Amino acid sequence: MNTGSYYEPIDEHRYKPTAHASGAWDPAELHFSPLGGLIVHAIDRYLAARPESGLVLSRISFDILGRLALDECEIRVESVRPGRTIELLEAVAFVADRPVVRARAWLLGSGDTTAVAGGGADALPHPDTLEPWPLADLWPGGYIASLDARAVAPPRPGRTTAWISTGLDLVAGRDVSPLAAYVALVDTANGIAVRQPPTAWMFPNVDLTVHLHRQPEGRWVGLDTTVTFGPTGQGTTSTVLHDIAGPVGQAQQMLTVRPLPGTGTPGTGTPGTG
Repeated sequence: MNTGSYYEPIDEHRYKPTAHASGAWDPAELHFSPLGGLIVHAIDRYLAARPESGLVLSRISFDILGRLALDECEIRVESVRPGRTIELLEAVAFVADRPVVRARAWLLGSGDTTAVAGGGADALPHPDTLEPWPLADLWPGGYIASLDARAVAPPRPGRTTAWISTGLDLVAGRDVSPLAAYVALVDTANGIAVRQPPTAWMFPNVDLTVHLHRQPEGRWVGLDTTVTFGPTGQGTTSTVLHDIAGPVGQAQQMLTVRPLPGTGTPGTGTPGTG
């Protein structure tokens, strides 16, 4: 096993996960975060095989359709709404010939809008000024163990701002775009601002949507995250996304909130996607 990446390529469309991609509630499952980045990488490769269009990915939404087994996956990409200035792509990830993630990506035309650019949150303190945060003390799993985390302020239940980075490649032996490497860390947001101990409660996300007003750069992902639990088993994780230069967009995750079986809390549940 290559120990310096989350995935190893098998052929043009298939990939094998390493132990670094393993999930937090079940080591036999994938953590969704690197799989999300892998899907963006597959979209990049699909676009690279076509003439340059000048379009940039401005929104991607992932629907997680079921259990993400730590096993080989295949990703298929197609255009469902072609266009010269706006295009919609769809990517589907399969494990054991079963679709497990369906993603849709809007590509928008690019141009110089510097004169009217503005708005958004202030930039976060630089991660080099912050102490490491041992996120692995809160969560198990190979993916979490692979991260370099830096909290901007002491984490609170449901509210945390932190930087996340990794020294691992997304795909062994392949060049990966800054966007794919960035998206590969975004799903971590649901694990940094926990409202309840993950040893007693599960709150896996069943989706992830990322909106971008500019393309992220660099190896650090800034997550300014708020988690809300409702009274009937649903929740949301809302995040302002940053890179070193400032905000780049927003991410939203929908949660299914349920107690872990055998913990003495009311109800039952089974592990999800985290």
